[in-house]
Amino acid sequence: MNTLAFIQNIGGGSLVIIVLVVILLFGAKRIPELARGLGRGIREFKDATKEIQDDLEEGIKDKKTSD
Repeated sequence: MNTLAFIQNIGGGSLVIIVLVVILLFGAKRIPELARGLGRGIREFKDATKEIQDDLEEGIKDKKTSD
């Protein structure tokens, strides 16, 4: 929880500067590509965690029925 505590101290001006630096580094055309890639990565991560959770729940159900 304390690892992201510095975000609370960022004001509007600092946020604008950060956005401008990102645009300068990556270019306006590449930012949507980066966002799309990030979204795909997050979606894949969520799907994988859901699949693992479903497998665990199924294993618990199987164990309860076999007992």
